[in-house]
Amino acid sequence: MTDILLTAFIFLIAGVVAVPIASRLGLGSVLGFLIAGIAISPILSALHVDVVSIQHFAEFGVVMMLFLVGLELEPKMLWAMRAKLLGLGGGQVGLTAAAVMLAAMVFGQPLTVALAIGLVMALSSTAIVLQTLGEKGLMRSDGGQSSFSVLLFQDIAVIPMLALVPLLALPELTEALSHAAHSDDGHGASLSLVDGLPGWGVALVTLAAVAAVIVIGSHLTGPIFRFIAGAQLRELFIAAALMIVIGIALLMSLVGLSPALGTFLAGVVLANSEYRHELESDIDPFKGLLLGLFFMTVGAAINFGLLFDNFALILGLTIGLILVKSAVLYALAVIFKLRGADRWLFTLGLAQAGEFGFVLLAFAVTNGVIPGDLSQILLLIVALSMLLTPALFILFDRVVAPRFSDSEAREMDDIDVQSNIIIAGHGRVGGLIARMLRGCGMAPTVIDFSSAQLEMLKAFDVKAYYGDACRPDLLHAAGVAQADLFVIAIDDKDRTTELVTYLKHHYPNLHIVARAHDRNHVYDLWAAGARDIIRETYDSSMRMGRSSIEALGYSQSQATRMVDAFNAMDRKSMLQVAQHYDPDIPAMENETYLASIRDMREDWESDLAAQMQAIMSEPKSGTKGPKA
Repeated sequence: MTDILLTAFIFLIAGVVAVPIASRLGLGSVLGFLIAGIAISPILSALHVDVVSIQHFAEFGVVMMLFLVGLELEPKMLWAMRAKLLGLGGGQVGLTAAAVMLAAMVFGQPLTVALAIGLVMALSSTAIVLQTLGEKGLMRSDGGQSSFSVLLFQDIAVIPMLALVPLLALPELTEALSHAAHSDDGHGASLSLVDGLPGWGVALVTLAAVAAVIVIGSHLTGPIFRFIAGAQLRELFIAAALMIVIGIALLMSLVGLSPALGTFLAGVVLANSEYRHELESDIDPFKGLLLGLFFMTVGAAINFGLLFDNFALILGLTIGLILVKSAVLYALAVIFKLRGADRWLFTLGLAQAGEFGFVLLAFAVTNGVIPGDLSQILLLIVALSMLLTPALFILFDRVVAPRFSDSEAREMDDIDVQSNIIIAGHGRVGGLIARMLRGCGMAPTVIDFSSAQLEMLKAFDVKAYYGDACRPDLLHAAGVAQADLFVIAIDDKDRTTELVTYLKHHYPNLHIVARAHDRNHVYDLWAAGARDIIRETYDSSMRMGRSSIEALGYSQSQATRMVDAFNAMDRKSMLQVAQHYDPDIPAMENETYLASIRDMREDWESDLAAQMQAIMSEPKSGTKGPKA
């Protein structure tokens, strides 16, 4: 028992220390777990810990991950994204796998081994890329959306890959693994529903198992959760969620299929279930812990002796992989008309191997597809390419993006018609504002930096201009010097603040309506000079609050006055606090700012409570207002 506790403590403390440090350095959580595993590798070796056995246990985190991926894949969403999924995603996986397979055959690998290597290296790191794109605010760009489509296709493609890999097994490796299994347990027997059955029997049992998964997901999950709800114990919901996932994985194992295949299929079936979010919230913590443990075991299992003995070869193969994937991605970016910096973001962002590569490698070795010594070299290539990913994004930020800013400026639309109203951004906020103003007979000049968004607008004959609204030359061409109103609806906090600062400095009399993402962003915009600031979710929250009060039995008049009282207090408090906010000092380190909130908060809350109580004490009469 002491040995187990000590091992668990070592893994936990390594993850708790390494992951936050890696995240702060911009390396991401996956690399943090890998580095943690590398750091504790000598300790585990000294304690004679069986890292491989722990890794087999932790691989169940991958099964849970694919179950959650399946839950997110609603059929309608997949159908809407079919062009990019099949074109960009299918093209990237197919072309990269083929290119790597040919290279492996040139190095003397058999066809089946080369194909398995191609499949492993075709995948990119979903965890690293999505986290980095989100942190840099690039997810909504054309390059970011295209990257997401490829990563989504890769996550789906893992399922057929797991089904295909056992079919590539080498007879000599399979025989060796069989002998090893017999020597380990004395008889090599294992539970199976298909052992000894003829081919047609195996097919029937397998189809029955898949049908059972679909039936369980479609018809039994609801009654099970409704039955458990009667006990009103959160722990039972968690136990039921784990029971479903583990039970389906077990069923797939008994018929010789990949457990991940079954859980993924179950996730897709449950994507439209009323219990989808319950399942996600229950499974996600276990998935995160087990995946973190899996990546730490990968880091701990890295053969550094092999790396240092073959450093030039492994580094060369890693760089070669990145170059091959970059060439394929760049070609697809050209075919699908990604331009400028978006093309290079797509190319460099996905050029590494991914975390599912570790899973496929372990699966391939277990099934006698790839020899163990070769898998060690491939594991090093996957890990090293992931470690180089932050450097690729730094290359994009500091070298590629600045160089393409000028060329993109030359490719921006010529604004031939000027208006006294300019709207920067035509997304979910700017689009509604533009429609409203056009409904009033006005003709605002709309500027947006997403070519995909503008292509969509063209289909509806809506006039908008492609360009970066933060560029002074474009603003001049749009007639900002003669404009009366400038609406900033950009979905980027920093760029919004930057644009407000520029406009207030050069056009102090221009009326600016600025979109704020949250309360702190309001203070940033106020410090930059904006005075007409709209929090993007504030008004909808006020309306939802009013509807909530009415639903409790209060009249429309009472609900409206209560919301008005809260709104007045909130606006007053924000104006007072804004005087003490300094954008150059982090909010939690600005003692003057924090003290002003503490000093005024008690008065604000007591005044608001008195107003609310006065309104609530009135008779609950009158009609409820509309909810739309």
